Amino acid sequence: MKVRTPASTHKKVVVRFLNRSVLRGYLNPGKLGEAESVELLTPEGEQRNFAVKEVRSIYFVREFADDFEPERKAFLSRPKLDGLWVRLKFRDEDTIEGVVPNDLLSLLDRGVQITPPDLHGTTLKIFIPRTALTEMTVLGVVGIARRKPAAPPQPGLFND
Repeated sequence: MKVRTPASTHKKVVVRFLNRSVLRGYLNPGKLGEAESVELLTPEGEQRNFAVKEVRSIYFVREFADDFEPERKAFLSRPKLDGLWVRLKFRDEDTIEGVVPNDLLSLLDRGVQITPPDLHGTTLKIFIPRTALTEMTVLGVVGIARRKPAAPPQPGLFND
């Protein structure tokens, strides 16, 4: 019987701070939105802690590259991913579009995690703390679940 090693809980990220500085490293995405601070492990093995309110966005990336920000910040047409198509406006007036899960409970935490428009780029997901945003607009609902038709009444049970 093979014993599988557990998958790493730490993902590659590039953190962009409000002052536009950048920090690369690894973090546990399960902890995002739970605490006031973020714990990051740098590629050199150094542990860094910083306040969520200092963060502009956290990019979950395939590789540590200089071009981690998505080339496109808006969809060219209606996205194909299921969820809410949103436009986020940062405090510095910059905007980005993305798709978030169609689950309002996930939007009640300390930030929002979006899938960016450029699906083939370096960035897989982006976490944006609420403190970095001034506005979030829903542009559309994509792939909504259809309502099931009401079950027809059972004929003839008591009509004999």
